[in-house]
Amino acid sequence: MAPPSGFAIGSITPPALPPVNPRRCSRQQLEQLTDLPNVGPAMAAALQSLGYQTPAELGGCDAFLSIQRFLAGEAPQPWWAYTQERRRRYPQL
Repeated sequence: MAPPSGFAIGSITPPALPPVNPRRCSRQQLEQLTDLPNVGPAMAAALQSLGYQTPAELGGCDAFLSIQRFLAGEAPQPWWAYTQERRRRYPQL
């Protein structure tokens, strides 16, 4: 029997989700975690498991640079725009 579409035998590979596009974010609509740039359903679930329920709760969270900067007023950027800074700030990660 063949595995369902999007899954490979011997591994768990979820079907691809549409990418979260930072250009679709609006500061006027920040009610759910998925309203933030680079936060899709999987990341929202992970953040909720850490105790974060709303975008406002992430404002001071230094680990999520793209979210922190967006909440501080900067234009939304893709998460990888902060890779170099994240590596400088957190070399142990």
